[in-house]
Amino acid sequence: MSQPVTWGPPRAERADAARNRRLLLAAAREIVAGPGADKLTMDGLAERAGLGKGTVFRRFGSRAGIFQALLDDDEREFQERVLSGSPPLGPGAPPLDRLIAYGRARIDFLIGHSEIARAALDGRERVPAGSQTPMSRAHIRFLLGEMRLGAADLDVLATQLTAALDGPLLLYLSSADLTGAAAQVSERLGRGWTDLVQRVGRPC
Repeated sequence: MSQPVTWGPPRAERADAARNRRLLLAAAREIVAGPGADKLTMDGLAERAGLGKGTVFRRFGSRAGIFQALLDDDEREFQERVLSGSPPLGPGAPPLDRLIAYGRARIDFLIGHSEIARAALDGRERVPAGSQTPMSRAHIRFLLGEMRLGAADLDVLATQLTAALDGPLLLYLSSADLTGAAAQVSERLGRGWTDLVQRVGRPC
């Protein structure tokens, strides 16, 4: 793979459907930021957005679907920052610096969305994550290729780094780990990611 994967803009919607989606997501964010994710219900969301309950069900299908939509929406914004934002996260910095910046930004994103990610589980998904997370492996693989690591198996290395980044954060961090300490957890994990990537990229 010679370049990172891009997913493009969301599929086109009717104007009224797009408006309803914006209203519902904005209302959902208000509830999450206020009473909290555990207080968000289909009825409450419909009332807050000023729309019918049927519209909420048609749009999201379930309560978990609401949180999945929030994750997907924020994931797309995150991707835009990676693909066209300012360096070192965006283009224009050396690949090692970009890989470090990507991991640290991704850690902040995952921890910042941990409550929403857990609420997005509906029994069919083993890992709470937005639908666009394959970008991690594709982007990491691209940056490793730019680093010219010699005979390294870049496909395997990209898979291992992706697992080190996304997997433990979503599977092993409990809500107790994050209560009142998200910033400290992010910083500690960010330092660990920086150390790991610097060791990977060190000349033989």
